[in-house]
Amino acid sequence: MKTITIAKGDGIGPEIMDATLKIIKASGAAVQFDEIMVGEKVYLSGNTSGIQPQAWESILTNKVLLKAPITTPQGGGYKSLNVSIRKTLGLFANVRPCKSLHPFVSTLHPNMDVVIIRENEEDLYGGIEHQQTDEVVQCLKLISRPGCERIIRYAFEYAKVYGRKKVACFVKDNIMKQTDGLFHKVFDEIAKEYPSIESKHLIVDIGAARLANQPELFDVIVMPNLYGDILSDVAAEITGSVGLAGSANIGSSCAMFEAIHGSAPDIAGKNMANPSGLIQAAVLMLNHIGENEAASSIQNAWLTTIEDGIHTADIHKPGISKQVVGTKEFGEAVIERLGKQPVQLPKVHYTNGITLSIPPYQRKAPAEKQLTGIDVFVDWKGTHAEELAKQLQTLNTPELTLTMITNRGTKVWPNGFDETFCTDHWRCRFYATPNTKLNKKHILQLLFSANEAGIDVIKTENLYIFNGVRAFSLGQGE
Repeated sequence: MKTITIAKGDGIGPEIMDATLKIIKASGAAVQFDEIMVGEKVYLSGNTSGIQPQAWESILTNKVLLKAPITTPQGGGYKSLNVSIRKTLGLFANVRPCKSLHPFVSTLHPNMDVVIIRENEEDLYGGIEHQQTDEVVQCLKLISRPGCERIIRYAFEYAKVYGRKKVACFVKDNIMKQTDGLFHKVFDEIAKEYPSIESKHLIVDIGAARLANQPELFDVIVMPNLYGDILSDVAAEITGSVGLAGSANIGSSCAMFEAIHGSAPDIAGKNMANPSGLIQAAVLMLNHIGENEAASSIQNAWLTTIEDGIHTADIHKPGISKQVVGTKEFGEAVIERLGKQPVQLPKVHYTNGITLSIPPYQRKAPAEKQLTGIDVFVDWKGTHAEELAKQLQTLNTPELTLTMITNRGTKVWPNGFDETFCTDHWRCRFYATPNTKLNKKHILQLLFSANEAGIDVIKTENLYIFNGVRAFSLGQGE
């Protein structure tokens, strides 16, 4: 008997969780439940994390969490509990199946059947942000090779295990050549290990356009965190409703399953909410723990309920819906249909014993790392880059020479244009002079001189070459 940690959450959470738990119990799944309290009440009790220590103990013991939506109070320094759980437990993969239910749920794409697999821990979601000048703030985008390898390998393993034929990768490496470029590079490397699965890379903007217009072109799509967050919601909405979608958050030892919609406090307690998103999350959960027969039974019963026209108000469709029901009644309708299979919608059969795992990351031999310069970021209130360049050139040393100034990534010196709008945030690049074996003492001497000259240095980034390959972006015209 497997123990599952459950969190009923806020708003409509308790209602949809109660309906879902009744379905799980009626399916005969060999599970029992340990309830924890998370969300708004915990936040308002003074705990800015939204989760108590004993709740962590339950999750870490049971390794599986089924969570209803929660409300995060605005202001007050409250942290996103969803992000905290994902990162704390190492839930690196977010899995979002998006399948149309035509003709029973309205959609322009009746043949859509796409799984979005999103990296869950890195990218801009590190939340590392700083205000550096009066006019400029930054958010660091962090992409690691281990993060790329884990999520991309997981996507190909998912395709292999679940009989999917294609895996596509969406990134923006025509612009972000280092970060998104690494994701694309690792995708190409790993794709070679799965020759029976078709692989394709698309720039995320055209990929998103094609997903919205021709989703039947895609099977599994793997993406970094931000793109995956946005496009998984887009994909769910294209199928008919974000409210029908569940998601899995998978780590090496723990997993969390949840509906993707919010807590909808405006309809809380009114028996109006559609529990389908959490039901779908529960199906993913049951497959994850090996209760594949129960997962198949629930999914087929849910499909049959949809097919029979037993709908909540959010998906009501005149001429298709036969009965509009509330949260509780919808759950009861699913229970009544356990053991039945849909006629028009494709039935499912999840294989007992199905496993999905990836090997631990193997760190490669360290690269040969050569320091070749430094980008010095400066808070300067002037407007003409030539004036700033004159000040900075006084810092030149036999080892380091100013070669470029950019503003918001656009080169403004040398050979800049008067038409380029500039803020008070300047990137000033100093390169090692020819035949110099640069070290960090040279950089510290430069920064000491900048401080003595009254130049407001707000950040620095060392420039490196790894195994003979430049590992930093060039400015325009470099």
